[in-house]
Amino acid sequence: MLNDLIEKRKKILAESEQHKNRRNELNALASKNARERNELNAQTREYVEEAQRHKEERDRINKDVQALKDERNKYNERANVLFEEIEAFKREHGNLQNRSIKELQKQIEHLEFKQQTEVYSTDKERELIEKIKHLKALVKEQEAELEQNKEMRAKLAEARELRRQASEIHKKVTEMAELAQQHHDLMVEAYRKADKAREEADRAHQKFVEAQEAADEEHRLFIACQKELRDYDKVISGLRKKTKKTKVTREQKAVRKEAERVFQQFRDGEKITTDDLLLLQRAKLI
Repeated sequence: MLNDLIEKRKKILAESEQHKNRRNELNALASKNARERNELNAQTREYVEEAQRHKEERDRINKDVQALKDERNKYNERANVLFEEIEAFKREHGNLQNRSIKELQKQIEHLEFKQQTEVYSTDKERELIEKIKHLKALVKEQEAELEQNKEMRAKLAEARELRRQASEIHKKVTEMAELAQQHHDLMVEAYRKADKAREEADRAHQKFVEAQEAADEEHRLFIACQKELRDYDKVISGLRKKTKKTKVTREQKAVRKEAERVFQQFRDGEKITTDDLLLLQRAKLI
């Protein structure tokens, strides 16, 4: 029975070691996943902060752009008033058949924009250039005619200057709007990276939870094995003590019996040895 218990204890001990080793492996894995999760969460915060910086910069630039647009519009409005006065003067002097300088200028700007942004065949582009030249010639022709009148010359000069200033401001508006768009694109990209990092952090956290729960289960099984080992140790220890006591009792009986035989020899007057005397002393017969 004792040997059977010892064998069973060996198996429980081996099982206990397996649970302990597996628990330690799972705890290490949980720690690794936790570190990865924390790093990804830190990355997420960095990306969000980066996105916020770009958002604030975009909004600041857009605010400046709006202020510049308002300023540009004021210049254009003042120029439009002057051009309307010039057109009224033209109508009074019988030039109704001519298109207004403002309309001609708008058409020129439209065609120049098309030339810069669209692809044309050589013949088509040459035709477009010629059309722009023709419209510019009409503008110059009308401006030359108007400049003969001192009052109209002054208004035309002022209107041109207002248009020039509006055009300069519009260039700034375009540049700043492009810069605002760059910050907007960077903001969107930073938010996209933040979302990706957050998703990866969530996956790492899920792995951490799973590994931790598995480690806790292995620890529970390890503790159960340890308890079972202690129970086996108590039983085995008890059996060993009992076996040892039984053995000692048998030995004592054997010694007593032998001592009684020697003692009888001594009483009968037979010679006994030193060892025999020691035996009698152990049996407490002398």
